Amino acid sequence: MYSFLNDPIFKLINQCAGELEVDAYAIGGYVRDIFLNRPSKDIDVVTIGKGIDLATSLHHKLGADAHLSVFKNFGTAQVKFHDLEIEFVGARKESYNRNSRKPMVEDGNLEDDQNRRDFTINALAIGLSKNNYGKLLDPFNGISDLENKIIRTPLEPDITYSDDPLRMMRAIRFASQLNFTIEKNSFEAIAKNKDRISIVSKERIADELNKIILSPVPSVGFKLLFDSGLLHFIFPEMVKLHGTETINGLSHKDNFYHTLEVLDNLAKKSNDLWLRWAAILHDIAKPATKRFEEGHGFTFHGHEDRGARMVPKIFTNLKLPLNEKMKYVQKLVELHLRPIVLAKTEVTDSAVRRLLVEAGDDIDDLMALCESDITTKNPNKVKRYLQNFEIVRQKLIELEEKDKLRNWQPPIGGDEIMNLYNLKPGREIGILKNALKNAILDGLVENNYDSAKKFLDSKSKEIKN
Repeated sequence: MYSFLNDPIFKLINQCAGELEVDAYAIGGYVRDIFLNRPSKDIDVVTIGKGIDLATSLHHKLGADAHLSVFKNFGTAQVKFHDLEIEFVGARKESYNRNSRKPMVEDGNLEDDQNRRDFTINALAIGLSKNNYGKLLDPFNGISDLENKIIRTPLEPDITYSDDPLRMMRAIRFASQLNFTIEKNSFEAIAKNKDRISIVSKERIADELNKIILSPVPSVGFKLLFDSGLLHFIFPEMVKLHGTETINGLSHKDNFYHTLEVLDNLAKKSNDLWLRWAAILHDIAKPATKRFEEGHGFTFHGHEDRGARMVPKIFTNLKLPLNEKMKYVQKLVELHLRPIVLAKTEVTDSAVRRLLVEAGDDIDDLMALCESDITTKNPNKVKRYLQNFEIVRQKLIELEEKDKLRNWQPPIGGDEIMNLYNLKPGREIGILKNALKNAILDGLVENNYDSAKKFLDSKSKEIKN
């Protein structure tokens, strides 16, 4: 008997199933993760009968510490108890209409329920009733697939993916998360049915895509998305990064695979989803800004600004949040070249001050992105860039301690400038504000009220004259 079955929650489910005279099984991801030694707090329980009745019985035994949610339209219920979420559903079999991924459902037995599962590793079940407590039911050799690190469908993959195309994204997500291989026939079926992804809501696609992005090595999932053709449907802007071009013997790198390198580098530094999105989008405008200059080669001037302007539309298309998360990604895309330029040249206080002001609290994330953007295979260049980045970091620390410029605003704002110098709203206010800002960032004026006032007194006289 598996040790997890000694948990009191499973003893109680066993007791409830006995009182209701129904069979019950733990099934799906929770069972899979037992064999993968991955912690899980989400338990799926399938019953040969009404799942709502079993959930209600368990809730009653757990008492006030438990919370019951019933979804009558779906025939399911959920019990939350401390950090556990236990989903109950009656065993069922499904059939599909080609134009929808919502199945027609009818009552079934355990075999029917296991047949409808997406992958063999998610069709594993362990008995929770008196007559089968602790018994593993593995009709599709899911344990063998776990051991061999294979993603495979229980039934014919062409039917499985055509019926519910979201399973194609899930297959790639599991392969990326677990570092598994998608079985050959299964992957061919994904490629064959890739256009079926169009019937899946963008919200569900984005959810799976974000899980791929949060994988330990996200490039695994993106390469599978590209090779299967799915990426062409869900994220065509990224596909445009793929490929190289050569003119007169001069080439540019493949920006698709460069982006994946940057993403993998950043994944070693941070688990933040939106920082990883910044890595994905940092060069997204290179195809739109690519130019060939005779004798020099390919250029991508302004791709950081163009890329920042592309972010809202991409987030809209992918149904990602259009809030501060989007603005954060947009900012990092726009600024991602700034530390790189500093790392290639002499690092001046003025340039570092400006970077600190514009990046604000996101400066550390920006530096992590820029360091991840070093994908050259020349070890001498890597060493030089990293050394210069370290100089930039030290300058940032020194100037922040000295000038307190993070999220900085000038000591005197526009309204006060109007009052001080009896000016009306107009061009003069902007001139004075920008002059003060630049003077402080260039180190010509100290970052305090008195110094700022003295500077403006002089500057305002120049304007009036």
